[in-house]
Amino acid sequence: MPTRYAVEAEGLVKRFGEVTALDGLGLTVPEGTIAGVLGPNGAGKTTTIDVLTTLLEPDAGHARVAGRDVVAEAAEVRAVIGLTGQFVALDDNLTARENLELFGRLLKLGRRRSAERADELLSRFDLTDAADRRSGTFSGGMRRRLDLAASLIGRPEVLFLDEPTTGLDPRSRAVLWDVVRELRSDGMTILLTTQYLDEADALADRIVVIDHGRVIADGTADDLKDQAGGSVCRIATGTDRIRARVLELLAGRPGLTADADGVAIAATGASTLIEVVRILDGANIPVEDVALRRPTLDDVFFRLTGNPREDQATAEEATR
Repeated sequence: MPTRYAVEAEGLVKRFGEVTALDGLGLTVPEGTIAGVLGPNGAGKTTTIDVLTTLLEPDAGHARVAGRDVVAEAAEVRAVIGLTGQFVALDDNLTARENLELFGRLLKLGRRRSAERADELLSRFDLTDAADRRSGTFSGGMRRRLDLAASLIGRPEVLFLDEPTTGLDPRSRAVLWDVVRELRSDGMTILLTTQYLDEADALADRIVVIDHGRVIADGTADDLKDQAGGSVCRIATGTDRIRARVLELLAGRPGLTADADGVAIAATGASTLIEVVRILDGANIPVEDVALRRPTLDDVFFRLTGNPREDQATAEEATR
């Protein structure tokens, strides 16, 4: 059975003056999955979201969301998507309930259906007890949950989350992660941009890495980690003398390297770890630690993009 895509983009180009924010970007997101979009500051993540949610028109290329063209059928796209941006879109002077009912009325659900939908979402996001408090008094985590609830008022087919957990404490992030997983379990398609690599690793079915407005890698977390190199067995030696002795014992093994902290060799799995421990124990070598380490998304990210360009002015910043 052919894969059905909720998001399809090809050759997207977007320029802001002399700055090219998107440079032929293309991506696809299968229905009912979570796609994580990673990239350094200025890579084009928010611009991609803005184009896919009809907030910006591309200068070239085309995209479809839930089968609708984002330019020719922009109104139809907006009717079937939800968006939680980087900044919370709430009226601080309204209560949680009033905010949700307002979004319902804007979506033309009617007064009664808006109130019913607000109650459903307040319950789902554990905000019932705070329903009649002004949202301006909420904690950051509560505001984010309410903002996400607002994006679900219209029961969207596709949900766009642009760095939704930025600034949240670990507990609030974990709560939001659980909600996102539940939405995927309900069949919703989610496109998530994030600068937290552990977030993409924990949530995304597939990960797209973009830089300079182009996709430079696309695959599952495991696929991308494999691109960064295989697993290694890492030996923390503690002293120069012990490091030299370990290098002698492991000489000739593939991927043998050493640095100030210890020694590493290429590993084929737990069997390599067991073998190394036996060799060190047999030679009575008192190392500090032996561990099997697989590449992380951090390794993938820096291998593909280098260091984040914190000090570079970006097209996204220039338009805000």
